Amino acid sequence: MADGTPEVADLVAPLVALRRDIHAHPELGFAEHRTAGVVAEALRELGLEVHTGIGGTGVVGVLRAGGSDRSLGLRADMDALPIQEDTGLAYASRSAGVFHGCGHDGHVAMLLGAARHLTRTRRFDGTVNFIFQPAEEGLGGAREMIADGLFKRFPCQQVYALHNWPDLPAGTAMTRPGPIMAAADKFEIRLEGRGGHAAQPHQTPDAILAAADLVTQLNTIVSRRIAPTASAVLSVTQVEGGRSHNVLPAAVRIVGTVRTFDPAVQDRIEDALRQVAAGVALASGVAASVAYDRYYPATINDPQAAAEALAAAEGVCRHVAVAPDPAFTSEDFAFMLQACKGAYLWLGQGKGEGGSPLHHPHYDFNDDIIGTGIGWHVALAERLLAA
Repeated sequence: MADGTPEVADLVAPLVALRRDIHAHPELGFAEHRTAGVVAEALRELGLEVHTGIGGTGVVGVLRAGGSDRSLGLRADMDALPIQEDTGLAYASRSAGVFHGCGHDGHVAMLLGAARHLTRTRRFDGTVNFIFQPAEEGLGGAREMIADGLFKRFPCQQVYALHNWPDLPAGTAMTRPGPIMAAADKFEIRLEGRGGHAAQPHQTPDAILAAADLVTQLNTIVSRRIAPTASAVLSVTQVEGGRSHNVLPAAVRIVGTVRTFDPAVQDRIEDALRQVAAGVALASGVAASVAYDRYYPATINDPQAAAEALAAAEGVCRHVAVAPDPAFTSEDFAFMLQACKGAYLWLGQGKGEGGSPLHHPHYDFNDDIIGTGIGWHVALAERLLAA
């Protein structure tokens, strides 16, 4: 293993087998029935109080020790991605088009390992809630668990999560106070003309030409409407329209994403996007409709909780540091941090040159860091709920 502590070394081998079993049987968001069953059974075998069906397919295991009323939440996500795996591994996905390409199988294994270790040692005073969350990949499983009473039924004074990070060397731990992951917005703009013959463009508004103008103008919003000291990304990712070489389409669809850390910047970008779409529509003679979905807020760490996360990593991880910058990727753990004080940590899993990034068909979780992840979760519980 990359690091961790000798105390958890005996847990790693069976958890590697469990992780690879989950990898071979991936399930998409809110359909993690088999995975949730594996998790619930593993927690019951430890004698934990187990609750299922929270926010759909979520599972919570409750472990108490001592008499303190202090409480802590530790969260792992369970869902896979709608991607075709291309690793050639012996334990590769058996479900076409579904794949653990983000390492949530590894997160589950690490949190189960922490539950096993804390159950046998009980070197803490209070309650640890092991939260296994569905549907992190764009579907808001954290939000659904909270709406289903997660923090009312299982009070947590603080809540923590980690994510494997291929860009960092294996065993490196990083987090930072304040923003660590961006808010994620999706926009869809529909431009509608009347359609007509491509040889007679004067007889109909040209939705394709309007779309080309709009894509260009959308890409000036961040550089011309947002202060240079702010951080934001706007990317157009889909342009759809037309079926024939000699027909001007009646409609064109433009889709993209916006990533920000500051709600005021988020507001300004949405307002500007709507203004630009309306202006292009007016100038081009087409009609424009805009759908704008702020589906994940920014992931904002509590400063003290971020410091605790790094302190717990000392002695467990090879290298511990404050992350210099947040990432523009997003994470629905943001909803939990809006409801409860806590922090989110990146745990390096990089194997050097040639490793695959998250959400890539060749990605695989690095089993060498399972012991490190167990050690971090355990250190958090023993530090924050010190007997």
